[in-house]
Amino acid sequence: MEATKKRRNEEKIINEHKTYNKMEPLTQTKALKGGEFLIKETLAESIFIPEEWNEEQRMIAQSCHDFLAAEVWPNLNRIDAQEEGLMESLLNKAADLGLLGLNVPETYGGFEKDFVTGMLVLETLGAGHSFAVAFAAHTGIGVLPILYYGTEAQKSKYIPNLTNGTWKASYCLTEPGSGSDANSGKTKAVLNAEGTHYLITGQKMWITNAGFAHIFIVFAKIDNDDHLSAFIVEKTFGGITINPEEHKLGIKGSSTCQVFFNDCPVPVENLLSERQNGFKIAVNILNLGRVKLAAAALGASKETSTKSVQYANERIQFGRPISKYGAIKYKLGEQAIRIFACESALYRATQNIEDAIKELEQSGKTHEQAILKGVEQFAPEAAILKVYGSEVLDYVVDEGVQIYGGMGYSAEAPMERAYRDSRINRIFEGTNEINRMLIVDMMLKRAMKGELNLMEPAMKIQQELMSIPDFGDLEETLFADEKKYLLNFKKAILMVAGMAAQKLMMELSKEQEVLMNIADMLIDVYIGESTLLRVEKMIQLKGEPACEKQIAMMRVFISDAADRINKNGKEAISSFAEGDELQMMLMGIKRFTKTKPHNNKNARRLVADALIEAGKYCY
Repeated sequence: MEATKKRRNEEKIINEHKTYNKMEPLTQTKALKGGEFLIKETLAESIFIPEEWNEEQRMIAQSCHDFLAAEVWPNLNRIDAQEEGLMESLLNKAADLGLLGLNVPETYGGFEKDFVTGMLVLETLGAGHSFAVAFAAHTGIGVLPILYYGTEAQKSKYIPNLTNGTWKASYCLTEPGSGSDANSGKTKAVLNAEGTHYLITGQKMWITNAGFAHIFIVFAKIDNDDHLSAFIVEKTFGGITINPEEHKLGIKGSSTCQVFFNDCPVPVENLLSERQNGFKIAVNILNLGRVKLAAAALGASKETSTKSVQYANERIQFGRPISKYGAIKYKLGEQAIRIFACESALYRATQNIEDAIKELEQSGKTHEQAILKGVEQFAPEAAILKVYGSEVLDYVVDEGVQIYGGMGYSAEAPMERAYRDSRINRIFEGTNEINRMLIVDMMLKRAMKGELNLMEPAMKIQQELMSIPDFGDLEETLFADEKKYLLNFKKAILMVAGMAAQKLMMELSKEQEVLMNIADMLIDVYIGESTLLRVEKMIQLKGEPACEKQIAMMRVFISDAADRINKNGKEAISSFAEGDELQMMLMGIKRFTKTKPHNNKNARRLVADALIEAGKYCY
């Protein structure tokens, strides 16, 4: 009897394991919600890949590239010297091309292009160094709070002039004592005796575009409110003092100043949205900003890769170009692999957001409400992209300096500026540490609310740990091995995160190292899966022989990801588990990160050789 009962239990566990291995299938008409990549299958047919840009989108991207080549790159030294009026004139020229209003409704003088097209523009202009920062601040955190939260009167008054470049915008949130903890700001707003104006008093710092801005989005607490409110403040209102430009490590051409408000009178009709809704505005605009930062970092990474390839082909040592040497090929190949992976994830998420926006509009929400809610749905992916995109750029520019050697350290060559300008991206839009913790926090909170079913698959993984491993033959499908690896990586995350939540409970939020271990595992899974899906769809479009290099890039990424996930998993487990439980989970991590050997060296060389032949980033 006992033997029969035991056998039935084992069969039940194995059947549950097989059911989870299949995951929940998706069709093209069933869209994922944010965070569901961890527990649901995604079909390659359901994602957007850059190889699908239409002719109009490619033309818009080319016009952005031409603008950089004509107006920005020849003037980088003048921009960094903050030549008076230069940045404003560049923004005006961008406005003449329609770039300041690309995603703005036609009603307010914009071109009303979709979210995906707007992301392509930000990617392309991301190679514009300080100009890219000024452009993104104006069109993003400067304009969008009014566009998405303003009344019709506010939008009609401000958006057309911000779209045509007559006015430039700035965003005043950070204070000396409130950075990551934005809601702790001390700036106050007090209603005057007549009830006509709020008098704003306080200090803001690190304010981009402050030196020439006409419009400020200012966050302050009314009286003794618990939460921030937001205001549209015109420079001409008075009571505003702007400090001299900050001296910075990088993005030297970007205007960055402290701004002081001393009883600045703001008409009551310039309260943006409802009282105490400022923090929500800030959070939602930051979600948008994180995706856009990843796009800008991607554009900068591609341009840096191209310069690295060109220099490696030109620099002769020991009688031949340094691009012929394996050590340099490694760097060029790895730059391209990380860029390609970042791009794959960026446009997967961007299309997911676009689809969510359309679905929300169909349900009756306004376009502005749909955009905010659509981005909010994919806030975990936005944080993943912000972290990964900024760190890809840092890697690419660091290896770019190394490829240039001594010239990389010289201000006469392009890598010195690229190296300094990249560093801010790991601080912008919430530090990468904060974003890593947000990734896990947002997914766990959604699970607790019943919005994301993490508990059931996590429990199945715990059962699987006590079962016999499934050594069944894989189906003969394209990338069957890689798909199994990714599925197992997800199991590793569910095991670690599930046990961490179970063991640490309310203390988990204090265990930041554990949260960052889990976040890095999630990042690797999302980026790796996105890369696989892109390659799979490329093969559907072009055939397998045409995608040889892209297949190589995907396999290198997943091979390396297995090692990183193993390390992060072990570090997390060892910090909260003990005894038999620790040993069981360590065996689980080993099982879930096991992969077949792969010749990464030859794969990177294949990728690098194509770059070297093309003389630029060519993927």
